[in-house]
Amino acid sequence: MLFNSLQFLIFFVVVVSLYFILPYNRRNILLLISSYYFYMSWKAEYMILILFVTIVNYLTGIKIYETKSNKGKKRYLITSLVVSLGLLFIFKYLDFFSQSTTYILKKFTLNLDFPVFKLLLPVGISFYTFQTLSYTIDVYRGNLKPEKSFSTFALFVSFFPQLVAGPIERSTNLLPQFYEKHDFDYDRIINGLILMLVGFIKKVVVADRLSILVDQVYNNPNNYYGFTIIIATIAFAVQIYYDFSGYSDIALGISQIMGFNLMENFKKPYFAKSISEFWKRWHISLSSWLKDYIYIPLGGSRVIKWRVYYNLFITFIISGLWHGANWTFVIWGFLHGFYSVFGLITKNIRDKIMFPIRKLEKLNSFIQMIITFILVDFAWIFFRANNFSDCINIIKNMLHIDINLYPIKQLFWSVNLTKLDMLLVLVCTVCIELLRYEKNGRYIDFNRYKFPQVARWTVYVTIVFLILTFAVYSRANQFIYFQF
Repeated sequence: MLFNSLQFLIFFVVVVSLYFILPYNRRNILLLISSYYFYMSWKAEYMILILFVTIVNYLTGIKIYETKSNKGKKRYLITSLVVSLGLLFIFKYLDFFSQSTTYILKKFTLNLDFPVFKLLLPVGISFYTFQTLSYTIDVYRGNLKPEKSFSTFALFVSFFPQLVAGPIERSTNLLPQFYEKHDFDYDRIINGLILMLVGFIKKVVVADRLSILVDQVYNNPNNYYGFTIIIATIAFAVQIYYDFSGYSDIALGISQIMGFNLMENFKKPYFAKSISEFWKRWHISLSSWLKDYIYIPLGGSRVIKWRVYYNLFITFIISGLWHGANWTFVIWGFLHGFYSVFGLITKNIRDKIMFPIRKLEKLNSFIQMIITFILVDFAWIFFRANNFSDCINIIKNMLHIDINLYPIKQLFWSVNLTKLDMLLVLVCTVCIELLRYEKNGRYIDFNRYKFPQVARWTVYVTIVFLILTFAVYSRANQFIYFQF
């Protein structure tokens, strides 16, 4: 059930209406049933997996808390890790490692063919696996008492707004909210609806429109060169940001309407002035998870320099693997690890080079943003390309710069994208970014500024009009991060 579908719109209206009609003590049951129905709409068999993971982590959380010895606690934690990560490995990585091992062995003239099972990847498995693991690890660390109510814990694991593509919530933030009484609040609901509408504009007006151009180039990499590939790569940077942040906005909006506050997942990532800052702004729920449960336990930055570099590489390679079972994702993660380590090693040299313009703060910041964006955008090639061979061809063809603009025009003609389409993308992008506060990255609260009702509803109607008029209906695209 895609967010950008009529089926979901009906589901959303029914669930939210019932949520405020029912008494407080029945609402969590409604949300749990609705979340399971939402998940089963993808494939009913998926329920067995998510229910099993929920039961295992619920029981191990309780046993960790009740067990007195550290050895016993660790045994239950390992059980949780083995079950959760084991299922993730089987469904997401087993074929990848089988094929990779077979390929490597053949290079050494060992003709051993490992079986390929071609298991269907359960939607959202990477997200709810990390979410449940953070709960169990927090209980083990003593940061959290285990949840006594199984139904409440099951709702934490399966809460439908963020189930299939995040944000990856922390139990310390979301679990307590299931015990709060959420009254009908007109202002909160309106702001939640605005978040949803902005998310839909990002997805169906901007991201899906750009995907037409990006798919044409990246699915036929041998047919395009120079600026054409560069434009498609920049377009993908915008596409993936608006696709994923659009989902996050919709998820946050739905939750806000019902009174729940999910964590912010994006804060203008392409305005970052370094790779480390980029990861503080991009997919914040994942980057903070990796920092708290991978990077810091490895020693973080509190160890000798070479070990810090090692910790960064390991963390980013895991980030790449988390995104997909493909060497292109591993290389994508490796590149971000390399950028981070290289940035630390060359910091003093770069400071000396930039010293003459350091007083020109805005120019300095702008140069840093451009360099960071170029590095991030180059890494996106490996993220988007269909395979490693395509990556090589795309990079090679990109270097064939031709000042002739006809191939670019021909590309736009071939995918039926007009100047109006590009103007629409530009206007929507600028307007959406202007709607954000500079400091915390949140959208403007229209109620806070006491805008007249006429002005508010003019904005609301305009947003709905934009969605209905300019949405790309020719391709019912699912969100990119659903595949992870």
